[in-house]
Amino acid sequence: MENWDEWLATPLGSYVVAREQAIFDRVLPDLFGFYALQIGTAAVPLLQTSRITHKFTLAWDTAASVLAEADQLPFVENQFDLIVLPHTLEFQALPHEVLREVFRILRPEGRLLMTGFNPYSLFGIKRYFGRERSGPWGSEFISLSRAKDWLTLLGFDIVGGQLDCYTLPAQKEKTLQRLKWLEAAGDRSWPFAGGVYFLHAVKRVAG
Repeated sequence: MENWDEWLATPLGSYVVAREQAIFDRVLPDLFGFYALQIGTAAVPLLQTSRITHKFTLAWDTAASVLAEADQLPFVENQFDLIVLPHTLEFQALPHEVLREVFRILRPEGRLLMTGFNPYSLFGIKRYFGRERSGPWGSEFISLSRAKDWLTLLGFDIVGGQLDCYTLPAQKEKTLQRLKWLEAAGDRSWPFAGGVYFLHAVKRVAG
């Protein structure tokens, strides 16, 4: 997580946050319950458009309402109606254990919203071949197919998702604005190569 919050304030980081926030803002108002939890990226209040009454943010290296490790969550089983994981798994040594903990504390039929960087994209190319290791470039990108497999094995049912950020991961704001046409072109021409992916899953428990 070194320099992650600082990277989010860069032109590229702000661009990614804005694109992802638009996705969350579209989905969150339709999800209801009493307790919601955002794990990681405490600098970005992704739950701001949620109608859920009690909202908490958990982090392990910055100011948040709860300080804890993501693979050892200090909550009882079946406590939350909604959990948000914004690029959380990529910075964890045991990402599958994080998902296992998330499944444990979600109520049956509870919702999980998560984002991740796609290794099979221009962002992935920069991650593997670039020299920079601050922010996301020092994390471990998890493929969309692997994330889906983990969720399915744990008992989640994937009910929605999309890819976004087809633009070149440039550092200058002017360049990003000039390349905005790549978003529409990428969604039509190479929909598998978005820089980030979004997944919406539901915890299923057999009666």
